[in-house]
Amino acid sequence: MKHVIKSHLTDRSDQEKFCFSLTCKECGSEWRSTPIRFSKAGEVPPTEAKRIIAKALYQREHAQAMEHALSEAVQHFNVCPLCHGLVCNYCFIICDDLDMCRSCTTALHEKGEAVMELTLNEAFV
Repeated sequence: MKHVIKSHLTDRSDQEKFCFSLTCKECGSEWRSTPIRFSKAGEVPPTEAKRIIAKALYQREHAQAMEHALSEAVQHFNVCPLCHGLVCNYCFIICDDLDMCRSCTTALHEKGEAVMELTLNEAFV
């Protein structure tokens, strides 16, 4: 599932911080990863050699931040096994036979509860 999520990530990073987002296919809500500050944010490399080093460091930290964002994203998003859409926990429905997105649930006349609703209900039991 991580490869599907990774292909849908939008990079919101800048020179100061790393951040990524996903948009739910169903409701259009946007989720953003926890921003991670670049270790050299605000620093201007004084030489060309230091600029090369800073660029390599930025790329390495960017890749690490993306992996962290992927780990966060799998807690908030699911892939529908029928339409293969990426949907948030509010739009992913736990059904009797097969869990699926809200659109597929409606089209197939299935009933169930959203992952987020179940999570909230379990928190109060």
